[in-house]
Amino acid sequence: MIDTHCHLEQHVYDSDRDEVIENCKHFLKAVITCGPDPEDYKLTFDMVQKHANFVFAIVGIHPEYAARFDDEQVENAMRTIVANRDKIVGIGETGLDYATLTDEASRQRQRQLFAKFIQLAENLAIPVVVHLRNGEDKEVNDVFNDAFEILEREKAKRVQLHMFGSRQLVQQAVDNGWYISMNAICLRSKSYSKVVRDTSLDRLLLETDAPWLHPSFDKDARNDPTHLKAVVERVAEIKKTSAEEIVAATTKNAIEFFSLKI
Repeated sequence: MIDTHCHLEQHVYDSDRDEVIENCKHFLKAVITCGPDPEDYKLTFDMVQKHANFVFAIVGIHPEYAARFDDEQVENAMRTIVANRDKIVGIGETGLDYATLTDEASRQRQRQLFAKFIQLAENLAIPVVVHLRNGEDKEVNDVFNDAFEILEREKAKRVQLHMFGSRQLVQQAVDNGWYISMNAICLRSKSYSKVVRDTSLDRLLLETDAPWLHPSFDKDARNDPTHLKAVVERVAEIKKTSAEEIVAATTKNAIEFFSLKI
């Protein structure tokens, strides 16, 4: 199994981060951790070096933080990413979050940064990992339609749609050669389960988004990559196949998509 999206840089792991990673090595083939805040880049790069060929990283600026960073800070973050190209396998998570930033100026800033990070990923010839979340005005301003327009305009090739929630656009994503990743949300959501159902197995990736989304959905429970097993079992149920087939297919997909050297 490979967890293609988690957040091991989060402070909830500060007391036992190495122990968590060592435990993951007993259950998983690799873990891809996401550092979406420049303040966490160094910690993320250190994990990659300390746990070489097991922990891999993507870094970027989360769309929630779009209004926090000015142009100079964004450029500095991008320079840091380029200087550490050997320590990353993707750019992200980037994208659009209309739930947290509701004014048009902030959303336009998100769109600008999204395009910049897509371009950076294309320039570095690595995947871009995309976060998309609708706001309450989704009937008027649909985040998925806006994001697909940007991705297609920028000619994004290697795309992971993290925790993707639009059934209507699954086939378009697959036709574009993009990948869809799913976590424990499909254990309780019919809509996300249908996304899994409709995504061809050769375009499916698995994730935990740990420390969030523990399979028990206890808000106080800390998730970690070992709980990917629950996602595997649910996806196998949805796909009406064996857990072994899901593990084999999604592991192959992850290795090829991220060009993992394991």
